[in-house]
Amino acid sequence: MLELGGGQPAADNLIKDISEAEFMAEVVDGSAEVPVIVDFWAPWCGPCKTLGPMLEDAVKAAKGAVKMVKVNVDEAQQIAGQLRIQSIPTVYAFFKGQPVDGFQGAVPQSELQAFVERVVQAAGGDASGGLDDAVAAAEEMLDQGAAVDAAQTFAAILEEDPAHAGAYAGLVRAHIAMDDLEQAEAILNGAPVEISKAPELEAAHAALELAKQAADAGPVADLTAKVEADPEDKQARFDLAQAMYANGDAEGAVDQLLEIFRRDREWNDGAAKAQLFTIFEALKPNDPVALNGRRKLSSMIFA
Repeated sequence: MLELGGGQPAADNLIKDISEAEFMAEVVDGSAEVPVIVDFWAPWCGPCKTLGPMLEDAVKAAKGAVKMVKVNVDEAQQIAGQLRIQSIPTVYAFFKGQPVDGFQGAVPQSELQAFVERVVQAAGGDASGGLDDAVAAAEEMLDQGAAVDAAQTFAAILEEDPAHAGAYAGLVRAHIAMDDLEQAEAILNGAPVEISKAPELEAAHAALELAKQAADAGPVADLTAKVEADPEDKQARFDLAQAMYANGDAEGAVDQLLEIFRRDREWNDGAAKAQLFTIFEALKPNDPVALNGRRKLSSMIFA
C-alpha cells in the first residue's frame, strides 16, 4: 500500500526530537515534499512510552515515505494550545504544511501501520501491483457511472487477489453507487482482516456512512431557508450539509460544516469536525474539495 522511495534513509534522518522553535521549519516547512508525523508526548505519560516506539517502527518500515518528529508538550505549550491538544499521546500528520490526519490515545500496532499508510496515500502514494491497471480501469468505469460494469471488474480482480484493498474498496463503492447499501456493508464487513484497516477500506467505510446519512437527508431548499432564517441554528446547518452532500454538492457541504466549526468548534462534541473528516476520508486524497477543506480547517485550528 505504500509507495516507497528507492533508498532507505538513516533512522536519524527519519525520526527526531524537536523544540517548539523548530516546529515551523521541521513540520510546516519540512512537510512540503514528505509528510511529517508529529508525536506529542510528555515524560510523565505512560501510554506515550508504549506508543512512541511502535510509531517509530511503523515510520521506519515506510523507508522514507514519511518522517516523524517528537514534541514534548511540557516544553511546547504554545503549539499544544494552538492545536487544542487536551490529552496525550496525540499524533498529527502534516503534508504541505497542513494537518491531513491524526488520532489521540494509544492504539495497536496494526492501526499505527494503517495510519502511516493513510498518510502516505494522502501525500500521493499508492499501492503497486500487477492488477493496478485493472483497478484503475474499473475506477474509471465507476466515475463514468457504469457501476455494474465496475463491480464486475472489481469482483474479477478479487478472484485473482482476494486481499487487494483497492479492488475490495472499489466493489463496496460500486454497490453504494447502485444504491445497494446493504450489500455494500456486507462486503465491507467481510473484508480479510489483513486489509480491514487499509486506507482504501477506511475511505469506503466513510463513503458508506455518508450514503446512509443521505437516506435521511431533508430537502436542501427547506434547510437552506431554515439556516437563512436563523444562522445560529447549527443543527439545521449540519442537516443542510448532509443534504448537500447527498445531492452531490460536497463543496457546499464542507463550507457549511466549516461555518459551524468557525462559530463553535465544540458544538455537539465536535460533530462538525468529525463530519468534515468523514467527508475528507470518503473523497480521493487529491480531490480539490478535500484539499481546500483541509487547508481551511487547519487555518481555523491555527488561528
